[in-house]
Amino acid sequence: MKKKMILPMTAMLTGMILAGCQAEEKPREDSAVREEGSMEEPEAENDPVTLRIYGQYSDADTREPMDYAIEELKKEMPWVTLEMDIEAQDNGEKLKTYAATGDMPDIFNSNYDQINTFIKSGDIAVLNDYLEETGYLELIQESNKDLLYHPDGNAYAFPFAGNEFVLMYYNKELFEQYGLREPETFDDLLTAVRTFNEAGITPISIFAQEGWVTAAMYDEIATKYIPEGIKGLDLGTTDIAEEGYLKAAVKLKELVDAGAFAKGAAGMNYDQAASLFYEEKAAMFISGQWFISDADSNLPDKVDWFYFPVTDDGGEYHFAMSGGGNPGGYAVSASTPDKRLAANVAAFVSRKIAEYKYVERANTVVAIKVDRDFNTEVTPMIEKLSQEIPNFTSTSAFSWGIGNAKFKAVLEEQTQAMIAGNLEPEELIDLLKASLQ
Repeated sequence: MKKKMILPMTAMLTGMILAGCQAEEKPREDSAVREEGSMEEPEAENDPVTLRIYGQYSDADTREPMDYAIEELKKEMPWVTLEMDIEAQDNGEKLKTYAATGDMPDIFNSNYDQINTFIKSGDIAVLNDYLEETGYLELIQESNKDLLYHPDGNAYAFPFAGNEFVLMYYNKELFEQYGLREPETFDDLLTAVRTFNEAGITPISIFAQEGWVTAAMYDEIATKYIPEGIKGLDLGTTDIAEEGYLKAAVKLKELVDAGAFAKGAAGMNYDQAASLFYEEKAAMFISGQWFISDADSNLPDKVDWFYFPVTDDGGEYHFAMSGGGNPGGYAVSASTPDKRLAANVAAFVSRKIAEYKYVERANTVVAIKVDRDFNTEVTPMIEKLSQEIPNFTSTSAFSWGIGNAKFKAVLEEQTQAMIAGNLEPEELIDLLKASLQ
């Protein structure tokens, strides 16, 4: 089956480029080139321009999206030539050398750490003034808006990869066999847990040996009370004293007391937990959206995912998701002669890379809305995810993205203790509070 995301963007990009970059009858008086005085303004804005772009181009997964973006750019801005500077797999050292020697590319692929480095050194341009012009404010998925803005409130890159998500998977055939429906309320979930326990089937398989997934289990519940979840605690935008964090711990304890997790779950690794699910000895499984392909391969047509239910009405924040990512994407050098042109090109390239990944690879985890069909057959879970992502209102964080190392360590260790049945909700909150002081 093929899926189209019904999210219009039609002539938006053409309009933005015509507004920002095409030739006019006379040179524009507010040109970024004229304002900065770093080079003479060309006789016409469509005079040939070469921009150096530093990006990934090492295998099919990176070459093909970039080739597509470059070909599309030729159609839209034929006067712009991109000079490809292939990104080294060196943890950003080559880019740092460019910055130190004053040889920054006009446009460069950047991750969160690099953005932080170049904010301090002044080598990255602030893109706030170009967000509307490039269309990114309208294009960005609601749940990915945090990828557009750095915590300091500024935009430094146009993201193409979207936030990743924690999902609760379930075996549809097992649920049907035992007369259960997809959980829509917390009572539904508890009923399923008790039913499978009585049948000798592990209700929820979890590889709790890895602290990130136990943190995600807690965050999956917490985001339904406080959308920022554990990310809010890390950034200091929420307070552990807020009632929702305790409520989430109480709900997790209810699941533990009902026997939701296998005995010894705290020592179970991914392969062991996944095998339980694949062998249909477990009815549910928690992991990221990347697990969809493995589930489809091992249990074809038997698996689906559901929103984690907290209250009888689904919770106030039904579409607030656990998961996350960090700002990143194609950025613009602070020293490029024409920041406006570079920003328009960077936005175009990022958009087209995302479009290619969505259309040709059926990758639904892209930062922007794509109004195109998949060019390949997709499974029902991918189909469902493509339909639901536009409804996601926010995304929290994976614990590996948490900057407060003390908080991260306590969060992972103590949620593992909760899954093992060795910690009370109030104790979890007290320990998290101490780690944040």
